[in-house]
Amino acid sequence: MNQVQKIMGLVDAVLGAEVVGTYLHGSAVFGGLRPASDVDVLVVSRRPMDEQKRRALLSGLLQISGSRNRARPVALTVVVRYGVRPWRYPPTCDFLYGEWLRTEYEAGKVPQPEPMPDLALLISMALSGDHPLTGPRPAQVLDPVPQADLVRASLAGVPGLLDGLDSDTRNVLLTFARIWTTLATGQIKSKDAAADWALARLPPEHRPALEHARQLYLDCPYSEESWSDALRARVRPHTDHVLAEIDRLAAGN
Repeated sequence: MNQVQKIMGLVDAVLGAEVVGTYLHGSAVFGGLRPASDVDVLVVSRRPMDEQKRRALLSGLLQISGSRNRARPVALTVVVRYGVRPWRYPPTCDFLYGEWLRTEYEAGKVPQPEPMPDLALLISMALSGDHPLTGPRPAQVLDPVPQADLVRASLAGVPGLLDGLDSDTRNVLLTFARIWTTLATGQIKSKDAAADWALARLPPEHRPALEHARQLYLDCPYSEESWSDALRARVRPHTDHVLAEIDRLAAGN
Protein backbone atom coordinates (compact mmCIF):
# COMPACT_ATOMS: atom_id res chain seq x y z
CA MET A 1 0.00 0.00 0.00
CA ASN A 2 1.45 3.38 -0.95
CA GLN A 3 1.62 6.29 1.46
CA VAL A 4 -1.32 8.22 0.02
CA GLN A 5 -3.51 5.13 0.36
CA LYS A 6 -2.41 4.80 3.99
CA ILE A 7 -3.30 8.43 4.64
CA MET A 8 -6.70 8.02 3.02
CA GLY A 9 -7.34 4.81 4.96
CA LEU A 10 -6.46 6.54 8.24
CA VAL A 11 -8.66 9.56 7.49
CA ASP A 12 -11.55 7.27 6.57
CA ALA A 13 -11.10 5.17 9.71
CA VAL A 14 -11.08 8.22 12.00
CA LEU A 15 -13.49 10.61 10.28
CA GLY A 16 -15.58 8.32 8.08
CA ALA A 17 -18.75 9.97 6.80
CA GLU A 18 -17.66 13.33 8.27
CA VAL A 19 -15.31 13.79 5.28
CA VAL A 20 -16.62 16.02 2.50
CA GLY A 21 -13.51 15.67 0.34
CA THR A 22 -9.79 14.94 0.47
CA TYR A 23 -7.38 16.84 -1.79
CA LEU A 24 -3.76 16.35 -2.76
CA HIS A 25 -1.79 19.56 -3.24
CA GLY A 26 1.78 20.86 -3.03
CA SER A 27 4.71 19.29 -4.86
CA ALA A 28 2.83 16.09 -5.70
CA VAL A 29 0.52 18.17 -7.91
CA PHE A 30 2.80 21.08 -8.91
CA GLY A 31 5.86 19.69 -10.68
CA GLY A 32 6.26 16.36 -8.90
CA LEU A 33 7.64 15.13 -5.57
CA ARG A 34 11.30 15.92 -4.90
CA PRO A 35 13.71 14.09 -2.56
CA ALA A 36 12.62 16.09 0.52
CA SER A 37 9.02 16.91 -0.47
CA ASP A 38 6.12 16.41 1.91
CA VAL A 39 2.97 14.59 0.90
CA ASP A 40 0.47 17.45 1.30
CA VAL A 41 -3.18 16.57 1.92
CA LEU A 42 -6.14 18.81 2.70
CA VAL A 43 -9.22 17.27 4.30
CA VAL A 44 -12.54 19.10 4.37
CA SER A 45 -14.88 17.81 7.07
CA ARG A 46 -18.48 18.53 8.04
CA ARG A 47 -17.80 19.37 11.69
CA PRO A 48 -14.90 19.75 14.14
CA MET A 49 -13.25 16.66 15.55
CA ASP A 50 -13.67 15.66 19.18
CA GLU A 51 -10.62 14.96 21.33
CA GLN A 52 -10.75 11.20 20.76
CA LYS A 53 -10.64 11.63 16.99
CA ARG A 54 -7.82 14.17 17.23
CA ARG A 55 -5.73 11.73 19.23
CA ALA A 56 -6.52 8.84 16.89
CA LEU A 57 -5.61 10.82 13.77
CA LEU A 58 -2.40 12.10 15.37
CA SER A 59 -1.39 8.62 16.52
CA GLY A 60 -1.89 7.21 13.04
CA LEU A 61 0.07 9.99 11.34
CA LEU A 62 3.00 9.53 13.72
CA GLN A 63 3.17 5.94 12.46
CA ILE A 64 3.09 6.62 8.71
CA SER A 65 4.96 9.92 8.33
CA GLY A 66 8.64 10.68 8.13
CA SER A 67 12.02 9.05 7.72
CA ARG A 68 11.81 7.03 10.92
CA ASN A 69 8.90 5.22 9.27
CA ARG A 70 10.86 4.96 6.00
CA ALA A 71 8.35 7.26 4.39
CA ARG A 72 7.96 10.80 3.17
CA PRO A 73 6.89 13.45 5.68
CA VAL A 74 3.14 14.03 5.68
CA ALA A 75 1.59 17.47 5.98
CA LEU A 76 -2.11 16.93 6.68
CA THR A 77 -4.54 19.78 7.26
CA VAL A 78 -8.18 19.41 8.25
CA VAL A 79 -10.65 22.27 7.83
CA VAL A 80 -14.35 22.36 8.65
CA ARG A 81 -16.38 23.28 5.58
CA TYR A 82 -18.40 26.03 7.27
CA GLY A 83 -15.13 27.50 8.61
CA VAL A 84 -13.80 28.24 5.12
CA ARG A 85 -16.97 28.61 3.04
CA PRO A 86 -18.05 31.32 2.76
CA TRP A 87 -14.44 32.47 2.78
CA ARG A 88 -13.24 34.72 5.60
CA TYR A 89 -9.80 35.81 6.80
CA PRO A 90 -8.08 34.55 8.81
CA PRO A 91 -9.50 31.06 8.29
CA THR A 92 -9.47 28.44 11.04
CA CYS A 93 -7.57 25.17 10.82
CA ASP A 94 -9.26 22.35 12.74
CA PHE A 95 -6.21 20.03 12.78
CA LEU A 96 -2.64 20.31 11.49
CA TYR A 97 0.01 17.62 11.30
CA GLY A 98 3.54 18.19 9.99
CA GLU A 99 6.87 16.57 10.72
CA TRP A 100 8.26 19.91 11.92
CA LEU A 101 5.80 19.55 14.83
CA ARG A 102 6.64 15.92 15.66
CA THR A 103 8.67 16.70 18.78
CA GLU A 104 5.76 18.66 20.28
CA TYR A 105 3.28 15.93 19.41
CA GLU A 106 5.42 13.15 20.81
CA ALA A 107 5.67 15.21 24.02
CA GLY A 108 1.89 15.09 24.34
CA LYS A 109 0.54 18.08 22.41
CA VAL A 110 -2.63 17.35 20.40
CA PRO A 111 -3.54 19.57 17.42
CA GLN A 112 -6.37 21.97 18.24
CA PRO A 113 -8.41 24.43 16.16
CA GLU A 114 -6.63 27.76 15.61
CA PRO A 115 -6.52 30.63 13.11
CA MET A 116 -4.13 29.84 10.26
CA PRO A 117 -3.41 32.55 7.67
CA ASP A 118 -1.43 30.01 5.60
CA LEU A 119 -4.73 28.32 4.75
CA ALA A 120 -5.29 31.09 2.21
CA LEU A 121 -2.29 29.80 0.26
CA LEU A 122 -3.04 26.13 0.88
CA ILE A 123 -6.66 26.40 -0.28
CA SER A 124 -5.58 28.34 -3.36
CA MET A 125 -3.11 25.55 -4.19
CA ALA A 126 -5.76 22.89 -3.66
CA LEU A 127 -8.14 24.75 -5.99
CA SER A 128 -5.46 25.29 -8.62
CA GLY A 129 -4.17 21.72 -8.39
CA ASP A 130 -7.72 20.32 -8.73
CA HIS A 131 -6.68 16.85 -7.51
CA PRO A 132 -9.42 15.20 -5.41
CA LEU A 133 -8.55 11.93 -3.72
CA THR A 134 -12.11 11.55 -2.47
CA GLY A 135 -15.23 13.65 -2.87
CA PRO A 136 -16.15 16.34 -5.39
CA ARG A 137 -13.70 18.64 -7.13
CA PRO A 138 -12.32 21.32 -4.81
CA ALA A 139 -14.13 24.17 -6.58
CA GLN A 140 -17.41 22.56 -5.50
CA VAL A 141 -16.33 22.61 -1.85
CA LEU A 142 -14.03 25.63 -1.43
CA ASP A 143 -14.42 29.30 -2.27
CA PRO A 144 -11.67 31.10 -4.22
CA VAL A 145 -9.37 33.20 -2.05
CA PRO A 146 -9.20 36.93 -2.91
CA GLN A 147 -5.80 38.19 -4.04
CA ALA A 148 -5.73 40.61 -1.10
CA ASP A 149 -5.91 37.70 1.34
CA LEU A 150 -3.15 35.82 -0.50
CA VAL A 151 -1.00 38.90 0.03
CA ARG A 152 -1.98 39.16 3.72
CA ALA A 153 -1.26 35.48 4.32
CA SER A 154 2.08 35.65 2.52
CA LEU A 155 3.23 38.64 4.54
CA ALA A 156 2.00 37.11 7.81
CA GLY A 157 4.47 34.26 7.37
CA VAL A 158 7.58 36.41 6.91
CA PRO A 159 8.63 36.80 10.59
CA GLY A 160 8.43 33.06 11.23
CA LEU A 161 10.39 32.33 8.08
CA LEU A 162 13.13 34.73 9.15
CA ASP A 163 13.40 32.85 12.44
CA GLY A 164 14.23 29.71 10.44
CA LEU A 165 16.66 31.30 7.99
CA ASP A 166 19.75 29.66 9.53
CA SER A 167 18.21 26.28 10.38
CA ASP A 168 16.00 25.70 7.31
CA THR A 169 17.78 27.84 4.74
CA ARG A 170 16.71 26.08 1.55
CA ASN A 171 13.00 26.17 2.34
CA VAL A 172 13.06 29.73 3.64
CA LEU A 173 14.79 31.08 0.52
CA LEU A 174 12.45 29.15 -1.77
CA THR A 175 9.40 30.33 0.17
CA PHE A 176 10.52 33.95 -0.01
CA ALA A 177 10.93 33.48 -3.77
CA ARG A 178 7.39 32.10 -3.90
CA ILE A 179 6.01 35.03 -1.88
CA TRP A 180 7.73 37.48 -4.23
CA THR A 181 6.33 35.62 -7.23
CA THR A 182 2.81 35.47 -5.79
CA LEU A 183 2.71 39.18 -5.01
CA ALA A 184 4.02 40.06 -8.48
CA THR A 185 1.97 37.64 -10.58
CA GLY A 186 -1.05 36.64 -8.49
CA GLN A 187 -0.11 32.99 -9.03
CA ILE A 188 1.25 30.40 -6.58
CA LYS A 189 4.00 28.52 -8.39
CA SER A 190 5.98 25.42 -7.43
CA LYS A 191 9.11 26.17 -5.43
CA ASP A 192 11.46 25.56 -8.33
CA ALA A 193 9.29 27.54 -10.76
CA ALA A 194 9.12 30.43 -8.28
CA ALA A 195 12.90 30.26 -7.93
CA ASP A 196 13.28 30.40 -11.73
CA TRP A 197 11.02 33.47 -11.84
CA ALA A 198 12.98 35.19 -9.08
CA LEU A 199 16.40 34.29 -10.46
CA ALA A 200 15.53 35.99 -13.74
CA ARG A 201 14.90 39.20 -11.81
CA LEU A 202 17.75 39.13 -9.29
CA PRO A 203 21.01 41.00 -9.80
CA PRO A 204 23.94 38.60 -10.32
CA GLU A 205 25.34 39.00 -6.80
CA HIS A 206 22.08 37.78 -5.24
CA ARG A 207 21.55 34.70 -7.42
CA PRO A 208 23.99 32.08 -5.98
CA ALA A 209 22.16 31.44 -2.69
CA LEU A 210 18.81 30.89 -4.41
CA GLU A 211 20.41 28.83 -7.20
CA HIS A 212 21.87 26.53 -4.55
CA ALA A 213 18.58 26.29 -2.64
CA ARG A 214 16.78 25.41 -5.88
CA GLN A 215 19.29 22.69 -6.72
CA LEU A 216 19.04 21.23 -3.23
CA TYR A 217 15.26 21.15 -3.58
CA LEU A 218 15.46 19.29 -6.89
CA ASP A 219 18.16 16.78 -6.01
CA CYS A 220 19.05 16.52 -2.34
CA PRO A 221 17.48 15.00 0.78
CA TYR A 222 17.93 17.00 3.96
CA SER A 223 20.45 14.52 5.33
CA GLU A 224 22.88 15.34 2.50
CA GLU A 225 22.36 19.11 2.40
CA SER A 226 25.40 21.36 2.73
CA TRP A 227 26.20 25.06 2.39
CA SER A 228 29.72 26.39 1.93
CA ASP A 229 30.87 29.34 4.01
CA ALA A 230 30.90 31.44 0.82
CA LEU A 231 27.27 30.63 0.08
CA ARG A 232 26.24 31.16 3.71
CA ALA A 233 27.70 34.64 3.51
CA ARG A 234 25.38 35.41 0.59
CA VAL A 235 22.17 34.25 2.28
CA ARG A 236 21.42 37.35 4.34
CA PRO A 237 22.15 39.91 1.58
CA HIS A 238 20.00 37.86 -0.80
CA THR A 239 17.19 37.74 1.76
CA ASP A 240 17.36 41.47 2.42
CA HIS A 241 17.08 42.17 -1.31
CA VAL A 242 14.10 39.84 -1.81
CA LEU A 243 12.29 41.21 1.27
CA ALA A 244 12.77 44.73 -0.09
CA GLU A 245 11.07 43.62 -3.32
CA ILE A 246 8.27 42.00 -1.32
CA ASP A 247 7.80 45.17 0.74
CA ARG A 248 7.69 47.26 -2.42
CA LEU A 249 4.98 45.10 -3.95
CA ALA A 250 3.02 44.88 -0.70
CA ALA A 251 2.93 48.65 -0.48
CA GLY A 252 1.27 48.76 -3.88
CA ASN A 253 -1.44 46.21 -3.07
